[in-house]
Amino acid sequence: MPTGIETTKQALDDFKKIQKYMLLARKENAQETYTELKEEYHTIKALLQVSGVNLTDIDKIKE
Repeated sequence: MPTGIETTKQALDDFKKIQKYMLLARKENAQETYTELKEEYHTIKALLQVSGVNLTDIDKIKE
């Protein structure tokens, strides 16, 4: 069973990856892809916020 810190690290890694793909989708004007990624982005962002992670400096999307 993963610890809280392991779960948070995985969520941070996922958050970074999702943001990268969102920025690419936005650049390529892939609206459907962006919309799907945005749902995952919000889920991971909520998890990180509940875990007490300050997203101010790492959130590149700001939505």
